[in-house]
This record gives sequence, C-alpha cells and structure tokens, in this order.
Amino acid sequence: MRLPLSFVALFLSVILLQLSSGALGPLDALSGFALNFSTSEIGMLGSAHFFGFFIGCWFAPRLMGSVGHARAFAAFTAFGAIGLLAHMLVLDPYAWALMRIASGLCVAGCYTVIEAWMQAEVTNETRGRAMGSYRVADMGASLVAQLMIGVLDPAHYVSYNILALLCCAALLPLTLTTSKQPETPAAPRLRPRLAVDRSPLAAAGVIVAALSSASFRMVGPVYGQGVGLAVDQIAWFLAAFVLGGALSQYPVGWLADKFDRRLVLIWLSVAAIFSCALTASLTGLSTAGIMLTATFFGLTTFPIYSVASAHAHDFADSSERVELSAALMFWYAVGAIAAPYVASLLMNAFGPPALFILIAIGHAVLVVFGMIRMRARPAARPRTPYVYAPRTSFLIGRLMARARDRH
Repeated sequence: MRLPLSFVALFLSVILLQLSSGALGPLDALSGFALNFSTSEIGMLGSAHFFGFFIGCWFAPRLMGSVGHARAFAAFTAFGAIGLLAHMLVLDPYAWALMRIASGLCVAGCYTVIEAWMQAEVTNETRGRAMGSYRVADMGASLVAQLMIGVLDPAHYVSYNILALLCCAALLPLTLTTSKQPETPAAPRLRPRLAVDRSPLAAAGVIVAALSSASFRMVGPVYGQGVGLAVDQIAWFLAAFVLGGALSQYPVGWLADKFDRRLVLIWLSVAAIFSCALTASLTGLSTAGIMLTATFFGLTTFPIYSVASAHAHDFADSSERVELSAALMFWYAVGAIAAPYVASLLMNAFGPPALFILIAIGHAVLVVFGMIRMRARPAARPRTPYVYAPRTSFLIGRLMARARDRH
C-alpha cells in the first residue's frame, strides 16, 4: 500500500529540518574553536541546545492546541531561523547559548508537530511503512548533516545562512500541503517517576545514552581538532558514529528480542567501554583507525536508548505507553543537558581523551547497576517487541504504542 501524499510532505520537512539542525552542533563547536571560545564554553552551547529541546517538548503540544499544527510549526521554525541567523551578529558564547536554546526549541517543537500529524494520519495498514520511512528519512538526513561540516566554513556567515535557508525550507512541504490539519492530541502527562518505578535500569540506561550521544555530537569536533583531524575528516568522524548507530539497529533488535534485555544492555556497555578505552589510549591511530573506532562507538552506544526503552515497556501496560515514553525522554533530556558541559570541563582540564574516559565511566556504572538489577527481579515475560525509539519529542510514544503491544 502506498503512503498518502501528506506523509511525503512530512518526511521532506523532517529531512530539511534534520539537515539544518543536525549540522548546527558540530558547526558551532568548530566555529567556537575558531573564535577562541574555551572548551567549556563550547560544551555550554551543547547543553543550551538540549535545555531548549526540553522546553520545546513540554511547550509544543500546548501551542498546537492554541493555534493549530501549521502555525505552531511556523512559529518553531522561526525560532530556529532567528537563532541561526543571529550567530554571526554577536560573537559571544553566552549570546550563542541563547541562540542554541532557540534552535533546541525549534527541533523539539517541529518534531512534535510532525509526529502529532503522523499519528492522526497513520492507519494500521500504513503504520509499519510510515515508521520505516520516517526512520530512514531522519537517520539518513542526520548522516548527511554530519558530512555537511566538511563544506561549511566555521565562523562564517554564509555557513549559518545556508543552515537558516534549510530551516526555512522545512516550512514549505508542511504548510503548503492541502491535507486538512488533524485534531490536536492531548499532551501526555509528564511523570518522570513512572520510568523509575517501571524500570530503574531503563531510566539509568537512557541517561547513559544521553551521556554518550549528546557529549559526542556536541563536543566530539573539539576532540577531533585535538587529535589533529582536518575539518573534512571531522565530518567523516561524526558521520561514522551515525553510520555505526544505523547499522546496529537490526542486529541489536534481534538480540534484544531473543535474550534478556538487561544482558544486552550490559554487553553493549562493556563493548562501549572497550571502544572508549581504545579511542582514549591509542592517540597515534591513523585517520582510518579513528574512523573505525567512531563507527564501533556508534555501534555500541547508539542502540542503548532503544534497548532501555524496550526493557521499561516490558513492565508497563498498554495504558502507560505514552506517558512512559515521555518519562524516558525526560531523563534523556536531563542527561543531554548536563553531558556536553561536564565533558567539556573535563576535556579542558585533562585533554581530549577525557571525553571518552567520562563516557566509559558512565557505561561502567551502567554495567554494575545492570548486574544489581538482574539479582533484584527476574526478566519480564512476555516481552514487548523491540522498537527503534527516536529521541525526538514527548509524542513519539503515540506512534510506538501499538507496535509495542504486538505479541
């Protein structure tokens, strides 16, 4: 069955939005480096982005209820475009932090509108194909966004103008669609404790996932500069991480459906520790070796959020799916707000390898906690199907709920 044309418009908006926002984090890191921002100030920019992201996740459903999907999408896109265009007007890290809050607000708000629209349009017959296409569009655009760093000049107004143009272009497919705007869904109640009550290990897992992903994406370019990578090589370095994460989804999903998910989390973290130790200790690696370690790092860390999410849903009933997904997103956002700044402080004090030492410590804690939780209660029976869980908005749980209830 072919997907409705309205889905094509939504996916095109996702691609353009991801190209704009996905390239901003590494571009800001490289631009800050060129403008002599300190490492801690560059980390602050990444933390500011996720602070704006959290505000957007909470605020977007309420704005949609007031003005509708299309107007809310336009408002959030305007926040993003203003934040991008203002970068080269004020060359100050604290001003840039405010701009990154605007960009985070844009990302969360736009994804919330897109996912609410998808939820209203999707049917049982189109759900599988729609979610598959959504994942491909989002992850494919994220991969290309990292590669864009190789052609965008740091600290140059043209680079930020290009990203602003892409952000504005994301308006066109959604606002020009002739499809009728759907009814606004009720905002899920935000109950962070629900995730801890259902699975303390899952809550810890998503925080460690944030530590890995957010710190690598936001201050990974600083590490690349520190180990002597050229700008185009940093682009491939970041893309290798995303590629590793994409390649891991199917095999890790198969393992998570076949074996105890706590064991899968533990062994992923063990592999992540090995990857971090390899990267932090072998400073004389060739460029190809650095790319391979980044791919392996993505393979071992990227799927942890989805495995932790699946484990939490094993202990929840159908009525809790949406609120549990929102609670897990809350803990991910908390970790993502703290991680880039903490990582940058450690890199400033101890050098570039401190990034991977911090991530390794986080995974070591997860390994120990996973072993403790395995002694606390038996594995869940029956288990929900493994589902790749994007970290996009508090509404993503609505799209995932029925897939999790298939037995």
